[in-house]
Amino acid sequence: MPKTQTPVLATLGRILDMGIELHHLRGFLILAEECHFTRAADRLGLSQPSLSRNIRRLEEQLGVRLLARTTRHVELAPAGQRLYEQLADLLPRLEKALQPDRSGEVLRLGFTWGFPATWAHAAMSEFEQATGVRVDPVRRDERLAGLDHGDADVAIVRGRVDTRTARVIPLTEEPRIMAVAADHPLTVRRSVAWSDLPELPLVINTVSGTTQLTEWPAERRPVASAICSNFDEWLEAVAAGRGAGVVPSSIASSHMHPTVVFIPLTGAPPTTVQLVVPRQGAHPLSGRFVIAAQRAVAEHVRRRPARHAN
Repeated sequence: MPKTQTPVLATLGRILDMGIELHHLRGFLILAEECHFTRAADRLGLSQPSLSRNIRRLEEQLGVRLLARTTRHVELAPAGQRLYEQLADLLPRLEKALQPDRSGEVLRLGFTWGFPATWAHAAMSEFEQATGVRVDPVRRDERLAGLDHGDADVAIVRGRVDTRTARVIPLTEEPRIMAVAADHPLTVRRSVAWSDLPELPLVINTVSGTTQLTEWPAERRPVASAICSNFDEWLEAVAAGRGAGVVPSSIASSHMHPTVVFIPLTGAPPTTVQLVVPRQGAHPLSGRFVIAAQRAVAEHVRRRPARHAN
């Protein structure tokens, strides 16, 4: 073991090497205090048979009888008394040692644009309250929002994700809408069909955009009238009349522009919103954030069933 390891953690290592788990020790300690299986099981939130199995497992691992059982109550055998006296001091110290100080710890949440405040802020709040670790949103104009460069621990990514180095966890879907300049002829339309888009010049965000030309068959593919590398360039190109653009519907409310009009699309495939987590070297609490995000999305959808989470 490392020389810097504390005696308490060194003891924990020896315990685990013996195949003994902390819940076995905690169960014995409570049973020794209560001298009654039913009362001890109630305190531990276990069934009496489960507690009995844990105590039997502990005795087998130690190779000694810890209890002198009678028909009326439980008494400690000599070996049990010695173990109790040591555990009464050691176990609280072990449990305290296993409660890390997370002050200053941060989980970096990557995104490219259009931060989904409705559910993401709820997920951040739940995660921070449960773990004591702060979540910092980090914007990166990259396909995986900085995840592949080590700038983010978890990333919110819209659209297709093709990577073998990360886990992709779908959360929800968003409908797509079309964006055009305010003086575009299509602004008089109430909606535009997805099948009509190949007839229009499109502004494409090739880095973090959710709509690429490859979504149409090669023989019927729109012309890219402008190529951009981030969302802000894309928005200004649309505003300048370089062509139409396609984005998730949440952008209409979160990124207002005085000279851009958003038009509903019919027949368009939805955009998937997902979390992406590295397969190797992931933040120890990234799984906890994924669970918080899944709950937040489910709650948002439950409260607003007629609308997609964004």
